[in-house]
Amino acid sequence: MTGESIRVGVIAGEVSGDLLGGDLVAALRAAHGGPIELVGVGGEALQRQGLKSLFDFSELSIMGISQVLKRLPSLLRRIRQTADALIAARPDVLIIIDSPDFTHRVARRVRKALPELPVVDYVCPSVWAWKEERAPRMRAYVDHVLALLPFEPAAMERLGGPPTTYVGHRLVGDADIRRVRAARLARPGGEAGGKTCLLLPGSRSTEIGRLLPVFGEMAKELCARHADIRFLLPTVPRQEPLVRRLTADWPTPPEITVSTQDKWAAFAAADAAIAASGTVILELALAGVPVVSTYRFDWIANFFLRRVKIWTAAIPNLIADYAVVPEYLNEQVRPGVLTRWFERLSTDTTERRAMLEGYALVEARMQTARPPGETGAAVILDLLATKKPGRN
Repeated sequence: MTGESIRVGVIAGEVSGDLLGGDLVAALRAAHGGPIELVGVGGEALQRQGLKSLFDFSELSIMGISQVLKRLPSLLRRIRQTADALIAARPDVLIIIDSPDFTHRVARRVRKALPELPVVDYVCPSVWAWKEERAPRMRAYVDHVLALLPFEPAAMERLGGPPTTYVGHRLVGDADIRRVRAARLARPGGEAGGKTCLLLPGSRSTEIGRLLPVFGEMAKELCARHADIRFLLPTVPRQEPLVRRLTADWPTPPEITVSTQDKWAAFAAADAAIAASGTVILELALAGVPVVSTYRFDWIANFFLRRVKIWTAAIPNLIADYAVVPEYLNEQVRPGVLTRWFERLSTDTTERRAMLEGYALVEARMQTARPPGETGAAVILDLLATKKPGRN
Protein backbone atom coordinates (compact mmCIF):
# COMPACT_ATOMS: atom_id res chain seq x y z
CA MET A 1 0.00 0.00 0.00
CA THR A 2 3.04 2.31 -0.03
CA GLY A 3 2.20 5.59 -1.72
CA GLU A 4 -1.56 5.00 -1.85
CA SER A 5 -3.91 7.38 -0.10
CA ILE A 6 -5.27 6.04 3.21
CA ARG A 7 -8.43 7.39 4.79
CA VAL A 8 -8.27 6.82 8.53
CA GLY A 9 -11.26 7.02 10.82
CA VAL A 10 -10.14 7.94 14.31
CA ILE A 11 -11.97 8.57 17.60
CA ALA A 12 -10.28 9.85 20.77
CA GLY A 13 -12.42 10.78 23.75
CA GLU A 14 -9.91 12.34 26.16
CA VAL A 15 -6.66 14.30 26.13
CA SER A 16 -4.58 11.21 26.86
CA GLY A 17 -6.18 9.37 23.94
CA ASP A 18 -5.73 12.36 21.67
CA LEU A 19 -1.99 12.42 22.44
CA LEU A 20 -1.73 8.72 21.67
CA GLY A 21 -3.66 9.21 18.46
CA GLY A 22 -1.51 12.09 17.29
CA ASP A 23 1.65 10.09 17.89
CA LEU A 24 0.20 7.02 16.15
CA VAL A 25 -0.95 8.96 13.07
CA ALA A 26 2.44 10.70 12.79
CA ALA A 27 4.19 7.31 12.86
CA LEU A 28 1.66 5.88 10.39
CA ARG A 29 2.30 8.79 8.02
CA ALA A 30 6.06 8.25 8.23
CA ALA A 31 5.83 4.49 7.72
CA HIS A 32 3.28 4.68 4.91
CA GLY A 33 4.97 7.31 2.79
CA GLY A 34 1.75 8.44 1.12
CA PRO A 35 -1.18 10.76 1.81
CA ILE A 36 -3.29 10.13 4.92
CA GLU A 37 -6.72 11.67 5.37
CA LEU A 38 -8.37 11.76 8.79
CA VAL A 39 -12.05 11.77 9.72
CA GLY A 40 -13.56 11.49 13.19
CA VAL A 41 -13.25 13.04 16.66
CA GLY A 42 -10.17 14.26 18.49
CA GLY A 43 -8.34 17.16 20.08
CA GLU A 44 -5.29 19.29 19.43
CA ALA A 45 -2.80 16.48 18.78
CA LEU A 46 -4.95 14.83 16.12
CA GLN A 47 -5.94 18.20 14.69
CA ARG A 48 -2.25 18.96 14.17
CA GLN A 49 -2.17 15.80 12.05
CA GLY A 50 -4.99 17.14 9.87
CA LEU A 51 -8.18 16.03 11.63
CA LYS A 52 -11.22 18.32 11.56
CA SER A 53 -13.08 17.01 14.59
CA LEU A 54 -16.81 16.44 14.19
CA PHE A 55 -17.34 18.22 17.53
CA ASP A 56 -15.43 19.35 20.62
CA PHE A 57 -14.06 16.13 22.03
CA SER A 58 -14.04 17.50 25.59
CA GLU A 59 -17.73 16.50 25.69
CA LEU A 60 -16.55 12.90 25.92
CA SER A 61 -14.37 13.33 29.01
CA ILE A 62 -16.50 11.02 31.14
CA MET A 63 -15.31 9.05 34.16
CA GLY A 64 -17.40 6.78 36.34
CA ILE A 65 -20.77 5.16 35.95
CA SER A 66 -22.66 8.06 37.53
CA GLN A 67 -21.26 10.54 35.00
CA VAL A 68 -22.14 8.23 32.10
CA LEU A 69 -25.75 7.94 33.31
CA LYS A 70 -26.06 11.68 33.85
CA ARG A 71 -24.88 12.50 30.33
CA LEU A 72 -26.41 9.54 28.52
CA PRO A 73 -28.75 11.45 26.14
CA SER A 74 -25.93 13.66 24.86
CA LEU A 75 -23.61 10.66 24.64
CA LEU A 76 -26.10 8.68 22.54
CA ARG A 77 -26.59 11.62 20.19
CA ARG A 78 -22.85 11.97 19.64
CA ILE A 79 -22.51 8.21 19.10
CA ARG A 80 -25.07 8.36 16.29
CA GLN A 81 -23.50 11.47 14.77
CA THR A 82 -19.99 10.01 14.79
CA ALA A 83 -21.04 6.61 13.45
CA ASP A 84 -23.08 8.16 10.63
CA ALA A 85 -20.18 10.40 9.61
CA LEU A 86 -17.73 7.48 9.56
CA ILE A 87 -20.10 5.26 7.60
CA ALA A 88 -20.54 8.03 5.02
CA ALA A 89 -16.77 8.57 4.79
CA ARG A 90 -16.04 4.84 4.29
CA PRO A 91 -12.50 4.92 5.75
CA ASP A 92 -9.86 2.28 5.02
CA VAL A 93 -9.35 1.65 8.74
CA LEU A 94 -11.01 2.79 11.98
CA ILE A 95 -8.87 3.49 15.05
CA ILE A 96 -10.72 3.81 18.34
CA ILE A 97 -8.71 5.16 21.26
CA ASP A 98 -9.68 4.49 24.88
CA SER A 99 -13.01 5.97 26.20
CA PRO A 100 -14.83 2.65 25.58
CA ASP A 101 -18.23 3.96 26.71
CA PHE A 102 -18.17 6.03 23.53
CA THR A 103 -15.69 4.56 21.08
CA HIS A 104 -16.85 0.94 21.30
CA ARG A 105 -20.47 1.88 20.74
CA VAL A 106 -19.46 3.81 17.63
CA ALA A 107 -17.32 0.92 16.41
CA ARG A 108 -20.20 -1.55 16.72
CA ARG A 109 -22.49 0.68 14.67
CA VAL A 110 -19.85 1.27 12.00
CA ARG A 111 -18.89 -2.41 11.77
CA LYS A 112 -22.55 -3.35 11.28
CA ALA A 113 -22.78 -1.00 8.27
CA LEU A 114 -19.25 -1.68 6.97
CA PRO A 115 -18.53 -5.34 7.87
CA GLU A 116 -15.20 -5.45 6.00
CA LEU A 117 -13.76 -2.35 7.69
CA PRO A 118 -10.65 -3.12 9.79
CA VAL A 119 -11.02 -1.78 13.34
CA VAL A 120 -8.07 -1.23 15.68
CA ASP A 121 -8.56 -0.49 19.37
CA TYR A 122 -5.69 1.56 20.84
CA VAL A 123 -5.62 1.13 24.64
CA CYS A 124 -6.87 -2.23 25.83
CA PRO A 125 -10.09 -1.91 27.84
CA SER A 126 -9.69 -3.07 31.42
CA VAL A 127 -11.47 -6.36 30.76
CA TRP A 128 -8.86 -8.00 32.98
CA ALA A 129 -10.21 -5.89 35.86
CA TRP A 130 -13.96 -6.28 35.54
CA LYS A 131 -16.65 -7.44 33.12
CA GLU A 132 -14.37 -10.06 31.58
CA GLU A 133 -17.17 -11.10 29.22
CA ARG A 134 -16.43 -7.96 27.17
CA ALA A 135 -13.23 -9.50 25.78
CA PRO A 136 -14.79 -12.21 23.56
CA ARG A 137 -17.58 -9.81 22.55
CA MET A 138 -14.98 -7.42 21.16
CA ARG A 139 -14.06 -9.92 18.45
CA ALA A 140 -17.30 -8.99 16.65
CA TYR A 141 -16.13 -5.42 15.99
CA VAL A 142 -12.38 -5.18 16.76
CA ASP A 143 -9.69 -6.83 14.64
CA HIS A 144 -6.64 -5.92 16.72
CA VAL A 145 -5.87 -4.29 20.07
CA LEU A 146 -2.81 -2.13 20.74
CA ALA A 147 -1.99 -2.50 24.43
CA LEU A 148 -0.14 -0.07 26.69
CA LEU A 149 0.65 -2.55 29.46
CA PRO A 150 2.87 -5.62 29.10
CA PHE A 151 0.49 -8.09 30.78
CA GLU A 152 -2.47 -7.26 28.55
CA PRO A 153 -1.78 -9.50 25.50
CA ALA A 154 -1.73 -12.60 27.72
CA ALA A 155 -4.86 -11.44 29.53
CA MET A 156 -6.74 -10.89 26.28
CA GLU A 157 -5.69 -14.31 24.97
CA ARG A 158 -6.81 -15.96 28.21
CA LEU A 159 -10.18 -14.22 28.04
CA GLY A 160 -10.75 -14.96 24.35
CA GLY A 161 -10.43 -11.37 23.14
CA PRO A 162 -9.07 -10.06 19.81
CA PRO A 163 -5.38 -10.43 18.90
CA THR A 164 -3.41 -7.98 21.03
CA THR A 165 0.05 -6.46 20.64
CA TYR A 166 1.96 -4.72 23.43
CA VAL A 167 3.21 -1.50 21.81
CA GLY A 168 4.50 0.15 24.98
CA HIS A 169 3.49 3.16 27.03
CA ARG A 170 4.33 6.72 26.04
CA LEU A 171 5.34 7.49 29.64
CA VAL A 172 8.38 5.19 29.43
CA GLY A 173 10.04 7.51 26.93
CA ASP A 174 8.55 10.76 28.23
CA ALA A 175 11.27 13.43 28.28
CA ASP A 176 9.97 15.15 31.43
CA ILE A 177 9.82 11.89 33.38
CA ARG A 178 13.34 11.02 32.26
CA ARG A 179 14.63 14.41 33.41
CA VAL A 180 12.96 14.03 36.80
CA ARG A 181 14.30 10.52 37.21
CA ALA A 182 17.83 11.65 36.34
CA ALA A 183 17.61 14.52 38.83
CA ARG A 184 16.37 12.20 41.56
CA LEU A 185 19.10 9.65 40.89
CA ALA A 186 21.67 12.44 41.26
CA ARG A 187 20.01 13.34 44.59
CA PRO A 188 18.70 10.04 45.98
CA GLY A 189 16.73 11.64 48.82
CA GLY A 190 15.71 10.04 52.08
CA GLU A 191 18.19 12.13 54.04
CA ALA A 192 17.41 13.60 57.44
CA GLY A 193 16.09 17.16 57.64
CA GLY A 194 13.11 19.06 56.28
CA LYS A 195 10.74 16.99 54.16
CA THR A 196 8.69 17.78 51.06
CA CYS A 197 5.34 16.04 50.57
CA LEU A 198 3.80 15.94 47.10
CA LEU A 199 0.00 15.84 47.10
CA LEU A 200 -1.94 14.75 44.01
CA PRO A 201 -5.68 14.50 44.80
CA GLY A 202 -6.78 14.00 41.18
CA SER A 203 -7.85 16.25 38.33
CA ARG A 204 -11.63 15.94 38.64
CA SER A 205 -13.69 17.91 41.14
CA THR A 206 -15.31 14.77 42.54
CA GLU A 207 -11.92 13.15 43.23
CA ILE A 208 -10.55 16.31 44.80
CA GLY A 209 -13.65 16.78 46.95
CA ARG A 210 -13.39 13.27 48.38
CA LEU A 211 -9.63 13.09 48.91
CA LEU A 212 -8.32 16.56 49.69
CA PRO A 213 -10.09 16.88 53.08
CA VAL A 214 -8.39 13.65 54.19
CA PHE A 215 -5.06 14.92 52.84
CA GLY A 216 -5.67 18.05 54.90
CA GLU A 217 -6.09 16.03 58.10
CA MET A 218 -2.88 14.19 57.25
CA ALA A 219 -1.13 17.53 56.65
CA LYS A 220 -2.18 18.75 60.13
CA GLU A 221 -0.82 15.58 61.68
CA LEU A 222 2.45 15.83 59.78
CA CYS A 223 2.84 19.48 60.81
CA ALA A 224 2.36 18.48 64.44
CA ARG A 225 5.04 15.80 64.11
CA HIS A 226 7.46 17.72 61.84
CA ALA A 227 7.99 21.47 62.17
CA ASP A 228 9.87 21.86 58.90
CA ILE A 229 7.62 20.12 56.37
CA ARG A 230 6.36 21.64 53.10
CA PHE A 231 3.55 20.54 50.81
CA LEU A 232 3.53 20.78 47.03
CA LEU A 233 0.16 20.57 45.30
CA PRO A 234 0.20 20.80 41.49
CA THR A 235 -3.27 20.85 39.95
CA VAL A 236 -4.97 21.80 36.69
CA PRO A 237 -6.09 25.40 36.08
CA ARG A 238 -9.82 24.66 36.12
CA GLN A 239 -9.56 23.09 39.60
CA GLU A 240 -7.36 25.75 41.19
CA PRO A 241 -10.25 27.64 42.89
CA LEU A 242 -11.60 24.44 44.44
CA VAL A 243 -8.15 23.37 45.64
CA ARG A 244 -7.46 26.77 47.19
CA ARG A 245 -10.82 26.76 48.95
CA LEU A 246 -10.31 23.27 50.40
CA THR A 247 -6.79 24.06 51.65
CA ALA A 248 -7.46 27.54 53.04
CA ASP A 249 -7.41 26.41 56.69
CA TRP A 250 -4.34 24.16 56.53
CA PRO A 251 -1.75 25.01 59.22
CA THR A 252 1.00 24.98 56.58
CA PRO A 253 -0.46 26.21 53.29
CA PRO A 254 0.46 23.99 50.34
CA GLU A 255 2.34 25.46 47.40
CA ILE A 256 -0.36 25.27 44.71
CA THR A 257 0.74 25.42 41.08
CA VAL A 258 -1.01 24.83 37.76
CA SER A 259 1.67 24.68 35.07
CA THR A 260 3.09 21.46 33.65
CA GLN A 261 6.61 22.74 34.32
CA ASP A 262 5.79 23.24 38.00
CA LYS A 263 4.29 19.75 38.19
CA TRP A 264 7.54 18.14 37.08
CA ALA A 265 9.54 20.41 39.38
CA ALA A 266 7.37 19.16 42.25
CA PHE A 267 8.04 15.56 41.21
CA ALA A 268 11.77 16.27 41.33
CA ALA A 269 11.65 18.03 44.72
CA ALA A 270 9.37 15.64 46.62
CA ASP A 271 10.63 13.15 49.17
CA ALA A 272 7.43 11.11 48.73
CA ALA A 273 3.88 11.52 47.43
CA ILE A 274 0.28 10.82 48.40
CA ALA A 275 -1.80 10.54 45.23
CA ALA A 276 -5.16 9.62 43.76
CA SER A 277 -5.15 6.27 42.01
CA GLY A 278 -4.72 6.54 38.25
CA THR A 279 -2.09 7.06 35.58
CA VAL A 280 -0.23 9.44 37.88
CA ILE A 281 0.83 6.45 40.02
CA LEU A 282 2.66 5.06 37.00
CA GLU A 283 4.16 8.50 36.29
CA LEU A 284 5.49 8.64 39.85
CA ALA A 285 6.89 5.12 39.63
CA LEU A 286 8.74 5.81 36.38
CA ALA A 287 10.03 9.09 37.83
CA GLY A 288 11.24 7.32 40.97
CA VAL A 289 8.98 9.10 43.49
CA PRO A 290 7.78 6.88 46.39
CA VAL A 291 3.99 7.06 46.65
CA VAL A 292 0.89 5.83 48.44
CA SER A 293 -2.11 5.32 46.16
CA THR A 294 -5.56 6.39 47.41
CA TYR A 295 -9.11 6.58 46.08
CA ARG A 296 -12.67 7.12 47.28
CA PHE A 297 -15.45 6.00 44.94
CA ASP A 298 -18.94 7.42 44.57
CA TRP A 299 -21.87 5.29 45.74
CA ILE A 300 -22.67 3.89 42.30
CA ALA A 301 -19.07 2.82 41.69
CA ASN A 302 -19.00 1.25 45.15
CA PHE A 303 -22.06 -0.80 44.23
CA PHE A 304 -20.20 -2.29 41.27
CA LEU A 305 -16.92 -2.92 43.12
CA ARG A 306 -17.99 -6.50 43.82
CA ARG A 307 -17.56 -7.20 40.09
CA VAL A 308 -13.93 -6.09 40.05
CA LYS A 309 -11.64 -9.09 39.51
CA ILE A 310 -8.16 -7.64 40.02
CA TRP A 311 -6.28 -7.66 43.31
CA THR A 312 -4.95 -4.08 42.94
CA ALA A 313 -5.80 -0.88 41.10
CA ALA A 314 -2.20 0.39 41.04
CA ILE A 315 -0.69 -0.18 37.60
CA PRO A 316 2.89 -0.63 38.91
CA ASN A 317 1.63 -3.46 41.11
CA LEU A 318 -0.05 -5.19 38.18
CA ILE A 319 3.10 -4.93 36.06
CA ALA A 320 5.42 -6.16 38.82
CA ASP A 321 2.85 -8.76 39.96
CA TYR A 322 3.34 -7.87 43.60
CA ALA A 323 2.49 -4.95 45.89
CA VAL A 324 5.14 -2.36 45.06
CA VAL A 325 2.86 0.58 45.93
CA PRO A 326 0.62 0.54 49.03
CA GLU A 327 -2.96 1.50 48.25
CA TYR A 328 -6.00 2.45 50.30
CA LEU A 329 -9.60 2.74 49.12
CA ASN A 330 -12.73 4.38 50.54
CA GLU A 331 -12.82 4.28 54.36
CA GLN A 332 -9.28 2.86 54.42
CA VAL A 333 -8.02 6.29 53.33
CA ARG A 334 -7.26 7.57 56.81
CA PRO A 335 -4.98 10.47 57.83
CA GLY A 336 -2.99 8.48 60.37
CA VAL A 337 -2.11 5.74 57.91
CA LEU A 338 -1.02 8.24 55.25
CA THR A 339 1.05 10.18 57.78
CA ARG A 340 3.04 7.15 58.82
CA TRP A 341 3.53 5.94 55.27
CA PHE A 342 4.90 9.34 54.27
CA GLU A 343 7.33 9.25 57.17
CA ARG A 344 8.59 5.81 56.14
CA LEU A 345 8.83 6.63 52.43
CA SER A 346 10.50 10.01 52.87
CA THR A 347 13.48 8.63 54.78
CA ASP A 348 16.05 5.96 53.95
CA THR A 349 14.05 2.97 55.16
CA THR A 350 13.52 -0.61 54.07
CA GLU A 351 10.11 0.39 52.70
CA ARG A 352 11.54 3.17 50.55
CA ARG A 353 14.37 1.02 49.19
CA ALA A 354 11.98 -1.84 48.42
CA MET A 355 9.64 0.48 46.52
CA LEU A 356 12.45 1.93 44.41
CA GLU A 357 13.64 -1.61 43.65
CA GLY A 358 10.10 -2.45 42.52
CA TYR A 359 10.05 0.64 40.30
CA ALA A 360 13.17 -0.60 38.52
CA LEU A 361 11.41 -3.91 37.77
CA VAL A 362 8.34 -2.07 36.45
CA GLU A 363 10.43 0.06 34.12
CA ALA A 364 12.36 -2.98 32.84
CA ARG A 365 9.15 -4.88 32.05
CA MET A 366 7.73 -1.90 30.16
CA GLN A 367 10.67 -1.48 27.79
CA THR A 368 10.08 -2.00 24.06
CA ALA A 369 12.38 -2.21 21.04
CA ARG A 370 10.80 0.83 19.36
CA PRO A 371 8.36 3.64 20.24
CA PRO A 372 4.66 2.79 20.68
CA GLY A 373 3.54 4.76 17.63
CA GLU A 374 5.93 2.92 15.32
CA THR A 375 4.83 -0.50 16.54
CA GLY A 376 1.17 0.47 16.27
CA ALA A 377 1.66 1.85 12.76
CA ALA A 378 3.26 -1.42 11.66
CA VAL A 379 0.31 -3.41 13.01
CA ILE A 380 -2.16 -1.16 11.17
CA LEU A 381 -0.30 -1.36 7.86
CA ASP A 382 -0.11 -5.16 8.14
CA LEU A 383 -3.84 -5.26 8.83
CA LEU A 384 -4.57 -3.03 5.85
CA ALA A 385 -2.46 -5.23 3.60
CA THR A 386 -4.68 -8.22 4.36
CA LYS A 387 -8.05 -6.58 4.94
CA LYS A 388 -8.61 -3.37 2.99
CA PRO A 389 -12.22 -2.46 2.21
CA GLY A 390 -13.14 -0.90 -1.07
CA ARG A 391 -14.61 2.60 -1.27
CA ASN A 392 -17.62 3.58 -3.29
